[in-house]
Amino acid sequence: MKQLVAYITSGYPDIGFTTDLALALGESGVDQLELGVPFSDPVADGPVIEKANFRSLQNGFKFEDLLKVSKEVAPHVDTLWMGYFNLFYQYGMQRLLKEAANLHVKGMIIPDLPYEEAQSYSKDFNQYNVANIAFVAPTDSPKRIEHIVSDAKQFIYLVAYTGITGSGKHENLQAILRHIKSYSHTPVYVGFGVNANTAKEKAQGADGVIVGSAFVTILLDEHLSYTEKIKECTTLASSIKQKINE
Repeated sequence: MKQLVAYITSGYPDIGFTTDLALALGESGVDQLELGVPFSDPVADGPVIEKANFRSLQNGFKFEDLLKVSKEVAPHVDTLWMGYFNLFYQYGMQRLLKEAANLHVKGMIIPDLPYEEAQSYSKDFNQYNVANIAFVAPTDSPKRIEHIVSDAKQFIYLVAYTGITGSGKHENLQAILRHIKSYSHTPVYVGFGVNANTAKEKAQGADGVIVGSAFVTILLDEHLSYTEKIKECTTLASSIKQKINE
């Protein structure tokens, strides 16, 4: 069965809501959850997630809030932390990975940490059995893909196009999916531009999809109550999970 990974911005509207939504998503078909760590300059993210980051920080989000949410969520839903390297570096990578392991967090997604630089932290990730999710882009050469995925763990994040999340661009990914799978047996999930309308197509040849902006758009809708936001998110998750497995 193809997998669904959902991204949500931690702390928006508040950490209690984040916890409730995360657990509800786990019950509605989400296989793995990305808890986004709010950052002032999320360079890989589009305007939707950027706005949610800004609002969460405005509301006083602190890194400790991520730990509180993870403590409640990670034992029940496979959880990853998605954030930018400066945040993690400032916290201290050894300290961070130890915290992650203690909280049963499965991995980290760090879009601005290049593969070459990440190698200096590979022993730390392995020591605490926390995955550093590998990114592959359509612009990567077959040789570079082989290097990136050679020791990939948990899953490989295939960026569906060159750009930012949520922009809805389209590229044919079948050739690059074949390259990845020729070098690694680690599952490959497609992210960027995945929503209810595109999920089935994006999942072709892949092992799953990663959905972010579609969920965060619901979180930003100020006309919806907390209960309505959770209902719309879980309905969306169930729909996408069904579509990618039809």
